Amino acid sequence: MIRHIVFFTAKDPADIDAIHQGLKRLGEIKHSSKFEVTVNSKSDPLSDVVDVVVYAEFANEAALNAYRADPIYAQTTKLVKPLRELRFSADIKAN
Repeated sequence: MIRHIVFFTAKDPADIDAIHQGLKRLGEIKHSSKFEVTVNSKSDPLSDVVDVVVYAEFANEAALNAYRADPIYAQTTKLVKPLRELRFSADIKAN
């Protein structure tokens, strides 16, 4: 299994909801076994920079690659990229 975690910051705080809503569309892609998009609660006083988090689980690397190749992924990137400042991604292979 691969855990796919992506952190986003907004250029303008007014765009956080638009980023959140745009990223939720990625959940329509069928290759993940679990998919969540959430606005960060920013409850950690030492790290309150991240605005939106995507968390997904994939059976294997082929499923993750198929997810990234889906046209919805490209459409979502086109929508969200101009609104975000930073994007950090981690893919963790779990046993």
